[in-house]
Amino acid sequence: MSDASKPIIPFLAALYSPLQCLAYPLIRLFAGLMLVPHGAQKLFGAFGGGGLERTAGFLGNVVTFIPGNVSALLVGGTEFFGGMLIAVGLLTRPAALMAAVVLWIATFSVHMQNGFFVGGGGYEFVMLWAVLMTAITLRGGGTVSIDRAIGREF
Repeated sequence: MSDASKPIIPFLAALYSPLQCLAYPLIRLFAGLMLVPHGAQKLFGAFGGGGLERTAGFLGNVVTFIPGNVSALLVGGTEFFGGMLIAVGLLTRPAALMAAVVLWIATFSVHMQNGFFVGGGGYEFVMLWAVLMTAITLRGGGTVSIDRAIGREF
């Protein structure tokens, strides 16, 4: 007896079977790429972001256990450079772990007080990203990654 379930529409198995190996690389690629513009906002003021100065001012008032300028560099660098690393699957686990930490902190220190829904600044979207980065941390680069190509992974 096979562990695989059979599709309700049988001919779809021919589509799903050869493409399922792309599922995780697509998730990792786009999750990483989606972080990059957020980092660019914080580091460079791109896409209407505040740049380092405004980001440092905001984070200095919110994340008070680390000075604002250090927080801005850590958060912006994690999102910008870490996002790129996650996308290509290089140093995937450390980059995703740093992103997960940033996103969990943002969930509880910024968004939780605004309720659930993202429309009101709530935590739903940021928590979803935190869970995704936590899952990528646990899974690593996967079969289609630079980590795998070089044969080394954290």
